[in-house]
Amino acid sequence: MLEKKLKILIEILGTPRRSSEEYLFHCPFCKHHKPKFSVNLSKGAKCWVCNWATPRLYRVIKKLGTRQQRSDWQELDGDIDIGDFSANLFASKPEQPETTTTLPKEFVSLANKSLPRSAIFPLKYLKKRGITKEDILYWKIGYCPQGDYIGRIIIPSFNMDGKINFFVARTYTNQWPKYKNPPTHRDIVFNEMWIEWNKPIILVEGAFDAIKSGANSIPLLGSSLREDSKLFQAIVQNSPPVYLALDSDARDKAAYIARRLMEYGVELYKIDLKEYNDVGEMTKEEFTSLLEETVPLESELELISQALFE
Repeated sequence: MLEKKLKILIEILGTPRRSSEEYLFHCPFCKHHKPKFSVNLSKGAKCWVCNWATPRLYRVIKKLGTRQQRSDWQELDGDIDIGDFSANLFASKPEQPETTTTLPKEFVSLANKSLPRSAIFPLKYLKKRGITKEDILYWKIGYCPQGDYIGRIIIPSFNMDGKINFFVARTYTNQWPKYKNPPTHRDIVFNEMWIEWNKPIILVEGAFDAIKSGANSIPLLGSSLREDSKLFQAIVQNSPPVYLALDSDARDKAAYIARRLMEYGVELYKIDLKEYNDVGEMTKEEFTSLLEETVPLESELELISQALFE
């Protein structure tokens, strides 16, 4: 088995230099001129120049190999074939019809140039939360001055066809409940129309968190992510790097999500919110600073050793 794995690695990385139980390749990530990418077929790989490392060699195959090479490696490992994700994990799940909804008839877009006097109160609320005019335009934010959603900020979600499939309704007048969402299910990818799956995505809990964390952020609309959900399926099928930035009080659920994603070979980063309770409390600059200093998690053991979810 190890000889077959080595053959696949040589096909992808080129001929190595042998050093005891390690094989030294040229690093495919930093392109250093010396063979500093050390591979141990039982323990993983590490580049001694750029420090890219993983205990799962399949991550290398997944990033750089062909479909056939990925399939051959998974057969040797006995792993789930991520390329056939739908045929495996979701084989018994019937395809659900695309859910759409409509905005409340009283909805007023705050992206309009001309606004009624009643818009002053939701605009003051959004400004207090650090939401800019550019955010309002990008997220198509509005409000309801009357009706069932009176006194609530409305943040719509658009599916791949540009149709509304959900909206968040958050009070700006201290009503109860704080959130009043539409009578439709939440098994969606929020604002999927704008997601670029070939770039890193950021998972947060709520829509206001997503606004602060920037483009390519997806709110979970809660703190859970089921393996049979559309979002989980989309992540594993597209395999983008994932930054996990859930609220500080959801560490157990964050740990569960992290483990499930890592089991499917997702490149995962856990953002430490430090003294903040959630992303929505931060400025965009503060979140960007945390994002830039985050390093990838390589194993479930690392979750424990770094005490990220205590």
